Amino acid sequence: MEKDQNKNINENLESNEIRENSEDIGNEISKTDKEDENKEKIEKTPEEKILELEDKITRTFAEMENQRRRFEKEKEEAFEYGGFTFAKEALSLIDNLERSKQILENDGELKETPALQKILDHLNVINKDLISIFSKNHIKPIESLNKKLDPNFHQAMMEIEDDQKEPGTIVQEIQKGFTIKDRLLRPALVGVSKKVQKDEKKNEQNGENSDDK
Repeated sequence: MEKDQNKNINENLESNEIRENSEDIGNEISKTDKEDENKEKIEKTPEEKILELEDKITRTFAEMENQRRRFEKEKEEAFEYGGFTFAKEALSLIDNLERSKQILENDGELKETPALQKILDHLNVINKDLISIFSKNHIKPIESLNKKLDPNFHQAMMEIEDDQKEPGTIVQEIQKGFTIKDRLLRPALVGVSKKVQKDEKKNEQNGENSDDK
């Protein structure tokens, strides 16, 4: 009985030892396989290395060229539109001249006096000179009156009923707009025409009929 137990114990020990050895061998094999794979990945042929270097050089040159083009574009824009902010602020001179003219024209004491006419003539000369200086620097006023509303250049501030004009036609210029070269410096603020409402037309007709009676 004791011999049989010793035999079983020995057999179990041998089987465990065999199992451990087989596991160690399997681990060693898998480790060797991984090392071989990594070695294959690391070690590249001279042709592969050359192609990789060529690709890196090509990418580097392409990036340098893109940066050069961006720099050239930014330099051109800075040269072409460097005075954009200054030009936009300078438009306030023309606005102030227009406001001054309106105030003087609406002054009850100055209306229809020789003094007013002289002042207005001087203001018109100054305004004309400013427009001329702006034009020489590629700053030009936007044509608005009797033109169709163009959202690229005009900003509608109000609608004015007018059956004589096609709807959407500019009939009033509130503030003059300007462009600098091919860019919008500021939009023109305008009033556009719209059709007279039918109810108002009926009221006008009724009023005319009552007048006839």
